[in-house]
Parts: sequence; structure tokens; C-alpha cells
Amino acid sequence: MKKIKLSEASRPLAEYAAELGDDMIIVTSEGKPLVAMIPLTNLESMDEESLALGTSRVFMEIIEGARSEVKAGKTLSLDEMKREFLP
Repeated sequence: MKKIKLSEASRPLAEYAAELGDDMIIVTSEGKPLVAMIPLTNLESMDEESLALGTSRVFMEIIEGARSEVKAGKTLSLDEMKREFLP
């Protein structure tokens, strides 16, 4: 992983993208990550929506919460779901 300060990123975006290979570039501002450039060459089947969800902090928090509930045994059977959500 390579880090570049936004204030020092002076070349065209295409040049940075050409250098990615299998690595990623993190652009920082004031020492904090701002954006990431990641190669998608190995992800032929990934569409834009999957990429957006996979990098969404809010979505990942929802997924982790759901996984925690399953581990804690907080699940519903199909019959319970039908009773709860169907008229």
C-alpha cells in the first residue's frame, strides 16, 4: 500500500492508476485517509453497486451487527418471520 498526501499529488490520475499493479494507493489529507485507488482488474464480476456496498462503512456496520445477532442466537425461523411480517 502506498500513501500520498493530497497536497503532494501533482501528477495526472492516469499516471497513479498505471502504477497500481496489485497494490492500492491511499490519498491522505491532514494525515487522515481521504480516498483510495484500488485495482479492479481481479474483480471482473464486481459491479459498481457491489463495490459501493463493500466499501460503505454504514453497510458494513449493519452486516457486522447482523452477524453478531446470529452468533448470539437472535434469529427467527421461517414460520416466525411469516407471522411477524406477513399479514
